Amino acid sequence: MNLFNDIRVLVVECLGAMASEGVLPAGLETAAVTVEPPRDAAHGDMATNAAMVLAKPSGLKPREIADALASRLSADPRIAAVEVAGPGFLNLRLVPSAWQAIVGSALGAGTDFGRATLGKGQKVNVEFVSANPTGPMHVGHTRGAVVGDALASLLDFAGYDVTREYYINDGGAQVDVLARSAFERYREANGLSPEIAEGLYPGDYLIPVGEALKEQYGDTFLTAPESDWLPIFREFSTQAMMEMIRGDLEALGVKMDVYSSEKALYGTGKIEAAIDTLRGMGLIYEGVLEPPKGKTLDDWEPREQTLFKSTAHGDDVDRPVKKSDGGWTYFAPDIAYHYDKVQRGFDLLIDILGADHGGYVKRMKAAVSALSDGRVPLDIKLIQLVKLYKNGEPFKMSKRAGTFVTLRDVVDEVGADVTRFVMLTRKNDAALDFDFAKVQEQSRDNPVWYVQYASARVASVLRKAAAAGIDTSDAALAQADLAALDHPAEIALIRKMADWPRQVEIAARAHEPHRVAGYLGELAADLHGHWNKGNDEPALRFVQDDAATMASKIALARAVGVVISAGLAILGVTPVEEMR
Repeated sequence: MNLFNDIRVLVVECLGAMASEGVLPAGLETAAVTVEPPRDAAHGDMATNAAMVLAKPSGLKPREIADALASRLSADPRIAAVEVAGPGFLNLRLVPSAWQAIVGSALGAGTDFGRATLGKGQKVNVEFVSANPTGPMHVGHTRGAVVGDALASLLDFAGYDVTREYYINDGGAQVDVLARSAFERYREANGLSPEIAEGLYPGDYLIPVGEALKEQYGDTFLTAPESDWLPIFREFSTQAMMEMIRGDLEALGVKMDVYSSEKALYGTGKIEAAIDTLRGMGLIYEGVLEPPKGKTLDDWEPREQTLFKSTAHGDDVDRPVKKSDGGWTYFAPDIAYHYDKVQRGFDLLIDILGADHGGYVKRMKAAVSALSDGRVPLDIKLIQLVKLYKNGEPFKMSKRAGTFVTLRDVVDEVGADVTRFVMLTRKNDAALDFDFAKVQEQSRDNPVWYVQYASARVASVLRKAAAAGIDTSDAALAQADLAALDHPAEIALIRKMADWPRQVEIAARAHEPHRVAGYLGELAADLHGHWNKGNDEPALRFVQDDAATMASKIALARAVGVVISAGLAILGVTPVEEMR
């Protein structure tokens, strides 16, 4: 049940009736009409901008439209009062029963409360993490993994058909570096001193790989030329790294639906097919690019290249797809990979990438636009850096990877639930400070603890109600006298809870799962505030002497708990029943 959407439907229906009666011109577009909480709660329960957005296209003054709309809205039994404010804003107050019904709806739907049909089953591919298979994932990958996984869950909750995908970057030179690094650990396993030259991966995570290579191949390759062992070690070590990455993701609670390989694009004709498709559109040509900004002809050698005319689809400059030696640029397999996703029938593509991919956005959007004939949107979310602290000081851990702090280090330190929630407390394109001390302290300044404390308080009152002989099943609580929830503080708490379905749609449309974490923090604050009011007003306490009264109060608490559980599920966090 989305009460805000229901009232918006009422507003649009009233506008339609006004058009039928000649009060408004026929055929007015109402997509921009909104119904949302007013900025100031004192102004009412809901506000609509209908009169303001329709004034210009209708040729009428906003106040004229607002007055006519107000009289029609007032006739609905859910509306207690309508006030025209300022030049033509409409503030609405609902009857208590409209809000009280939300509690029953939440109890009836359980954690499906707020589930939307916004996506209408559209197929969405969310590609995230996609770390090079050269070692364990670092803390930056952790944030991308959490954002991608939570976004996928959010879109699923909003009615999309979602596929989580990992693109294995196993086709470039970095896997040769991995193989050479593994060879040194293989030498080490055979009793020789490893020579970790500059440019190789120094982390000791490759020691077990070297030992496994020795177990399988003995000393066969110690004196063999590189051409003999490189392809074998490359395949072996890449698989070992992917097993490690899958384990890291599992520790974080992330499960991919599809793993796609860059290497599988080479030698299969897929890259050629994608480029030929663009060529057939007149978008591939031989040409010379202008010097990059800051370069002059003295330090820039112009040369003819095979170029993709990405400027025809919104890019700033055209992009090379072939190198001077005739090999493909890194952009070419990326074009082919996204073309493959388009051909698999996805209606929307979302890539979660590191902040260093900023220059990649326009060219990739241009390629997808061209290859899908503008049918398939591509949204690229850039993930900003995570800075690690402990008690406000920069924090360094074991660094078994040799050069960075790993995902597993973070999860082992604070747990997956805390890691996931904290990674979603800021928008993806904002830098995030992760203080290991603060994320574990028990205070309202810690958003993880604050939300989980709200969950635990709900579980606590449910236990007390059950001990008092009250049936605390959702079905039984839904039969409680919800009309008894008539105190302004109770209605205010229900209003916040009722905003959950609207927040789901807002977050899903914007592809911003951090909004869910923000909403949960606000709901938790309202629950804690209500709890504290009960200290001064016994009538607001969830636990009451009268069984019937207590049942209605417990119904409210449980409904809030339902919303918290639903939101935490999207974030991939398990709600707690007791604080320890």
